Amino acid sequence: MTLFRFPHLSVASVGSLLILLQGCASQPAVPDWQLSAKSASDRFVTAYLTGNTRVETLEFDKAKQALSSTGRPDALARLELLRCATRVASLVLESCDGFELLRADASAADQAYADYLAGRATAQTAALLPAAQQRLASATPTAQASVMQAMDEPLSRLVGAGVLLRNGQASPAALTQAVETASAQGWRRPLLAWLGVQVLRAEQAGDRDEANRLRRRMDVAAP
Repeated sequence: MTLFRFPHLSVASVGSLLILLQGCASQPAVPDWQLSAKSASDRFVTAYLTGNTRVETLEFDKAKQALSSTGRPDALARLELLRCATRVASLVLESCDGFELLRADASAADQAYADYLAGRATAQTAALLPAAQQRLASATPTAQASVMQAMDEPLSRLVGAGVLLRNGQASPAALTQAVETASAQGWRRPLLAWLGVQVLRAEQAGDRDEANRLRRRMDVAAP
């Protein structure tokens, strides 16, 4: 039984990769660790995106504890990928150290996804990525926003946009799509990060009115 329906199956799943198991509904009895890992993962993702670092840390540790009871380092690697995906979605573009410690036991698809998050995807590893992320990575700047909008999962849109920005490829329309995605979900942390990028670009373009308008949005969203 697969422990996660995770990024390599569908990074639409990065949003719902909270669905930790494949085919759980058909099982006569779900082990407690599975239920604990899923519910804790749901909570830590929501807590991080809404800006509650304390709860995010607590719930991540609960998910990690539940998964560690299986003795499966590949399961822990996927949990670390989920955590790193939330960072990329929020433009915290740091190294995914937790995954790297477990890379040797991760699947080729998970390794490819980690490289994608880090901006190191190659033609070979890109073929292992979810179809939606492949389409976004190869989209022209004018098509990026529409490709993002076609993604079912809001977190997938933000992850894809984060990778585009990391690689210096994000179009203004992609930034707007990321801002409005975070706004619609009430995800304070990525919303402030993406608005900050828009402010910087407006200032660089000499558009003071637009920069001030965006700062007013940031003031409203700031905790």
